[in-house]
Amino acid sequence: LLVSGYRMRLGSSTDKKDSGRLHVDFAQARDDFYEWECKQRMLAREERHRRKMEEDRLRPPSPPAIMHYSEHEAALLAEKLKDDSKFSEAITVLLTWIERGEVNRRSANQFYSMVQSANSHVRRLMNEKAAHEQEMEQAKESFKNALTGILTQFEQIVAVFNASTRQKAWDHFSKAQRKNIDIWRKHSEELRNAHSEQLMGIRREEEMEMSDDDSGDNPSKKLRVDDSALAAQAYALKEENDSLRWQLDAYRNEVELLKQEKGQLFRTEESLTKDQQLQFLQQTMQGMQQQLLSIQEELNNKKSELEQAKEEQTHTQAMLKVLQEQLKSAKELAEINGHDESQANEINVLTVALVNQDREKNSEKRSPGLKSEKEALLIGIISTFLHVHPFGANIEYLWSYMQQLDSRISANEIEMLLMRLPRMFKQEFTGVGATLEKRWKFCAFEGIKTI
Repeated sequence: LLVSGYRMRLGSSTDKKDSGRLHVDFAQARDDFYEWECKQRMLAREERHRRKMEEDRLRPPSPPAIMHYSEHEAALLAEKLKDDSKFSEAITVLLTWIERGEVNRRSANQFYSMVQSANSHVRRLMNEKAAHEQEMEQAKESFKNALTGILTQFEQIVAVFNASTRQKAWDHFSKAQRKNIDIWRKHSEELRNAHSEQLMGIRREEEMEMSDDDSGDNPSKKLRVDDSALAAQAYALKEENDSLRWQLDAYRNEVELLKQEKGQLFRTEESLTKDQQLQFLQQTMQGMQQQLLSIQEELNNKKSELEQAKEEQTHTQAMLKVLQEQLKSAKELAEINGHDESQANEINVLTVALVNQDREKNSEKRSPGLKSEKEALLIGIISTFLHVHPFGANIEYLWSYMQQLDSRISANEIEMLLMRLPRMFKQEFTGVGATLEKRWKFCAFEGIKTI
């Protein structure tokens, strides 16, 4: 297009036939442009083909298809699970079968044996981990030894540079040589210091590890051991829970299958007749009525308890008011008759004793009885134990004795039970300061006299 419009002449001839004007018109001649487009499309096709071949080459291979479950395949898979080289492939197949729901009552034993084989590889993995840790320790030791050798050579090189800088040798070097020796010495000292710090860091880490190993009696380590034991117990309980859940799912699947089979057998008949539906509704209504009656009975009991509590409160307030009036009148009489202060104090003590006695009676009425036969047994055992210990025993001593009989009981449970029976067990403090100690004593023989 840029050449279009120019005039051209052949040679030095000025004839009209040897000169003319150039005209480029692609609208008239598109052969070159079509050829160029074809070439571009061919290059694009080659580029797409090359890119596809590269992607296919870099794409990871597809995993092999998982075969369907059968007894023969299960036997082969059990053998593969015992082979260390084929364990990864076999465990993938086992996981796929379990997720597909192939476990049922018939195949449960085979799957259990395969899961057991998978569990046996845990010890092998732990041994491999221990071997790798040993290799890592050996590598650390070899690295430390190599670093020590390098540091020794650096010390020797720095010693050579220091000897060269002394005056009897330094004066014989030229100025340029002195400059180079000084630069080399500084560089060697920097490298030596860096390697020395690295080696000291490795030694500090080893000392810290050794100190951690030596502090085996620390409470923190005991706590870690307890935490690990609790974690192991929690893991075992989780495994048991998972196995029970799998069994429950298997039973549910079998029930669903039985229901489907029963539905196929009796598909032509109606599942429930009108009489059966009516009977079912009547039974449901009776159950709801019984629940309503029980709820109403509980509500009436609560109302009666509330009314009784209100009556007791009213009675207590009235008695307190009467006692206050009696106290007031007694004081007035004492002032009129000229009685001394000791008589007034006796009246106050008598009034307080009556109020406390009334409160104790009300509290005894409201105090709940024993909740279960287990509490009665515990009270009997504790009473026998404290009866042979007339000076009392602390809660830890009592709990350690009860642990021999029932390991599930806790010290808090024993203490709450003792606090609920103040007329049977009493708490006393012995010692002074750091030796202060709480002891529980059996006081039923004295407490029965006050009832």
